[in-house]
Amino acid sequence: MDMLENIERITSYVAGMDRDTFQKDGRTRDAVERCLERICEAAFRLGDQATALMPKQPWSDARGIGNRLRHGYDRLSLSVVWAAIQDELPSLEADVREALARLQLGTGHPR
Repeated sequence: MDMLENIERITSYVAGMDRDTFQKDGRTRDAVERCLERICEAAFRLGDQATALMPKQPWSDARGIGNRLRHGYDRLSLSVVWAAIQDELPSLEADVREALARLQLGTGHPR
């Protein structure tokens, strides 16, 4: 649930923005980075369950960007953050929604 809520927040924050607009908007960047941290923390807390529920996701990459946001924020490229938003979040959102639906049905495992 935390993942989905934060994905939805990021999506709403960057709606209508391009990379240049995002780069110039410090408040939105800060908000998005915080949401990404929460997503990464949720992935960390899920541990092996994340892989079992959503095996197509690059969990080590997700956890890695979380570490970079927390500990190497001054060396994290805006391009990496923007690429995560544009290229990774849509797939993650679809997988989270599917996993939640399976869990609600009581199957809990990938098809």
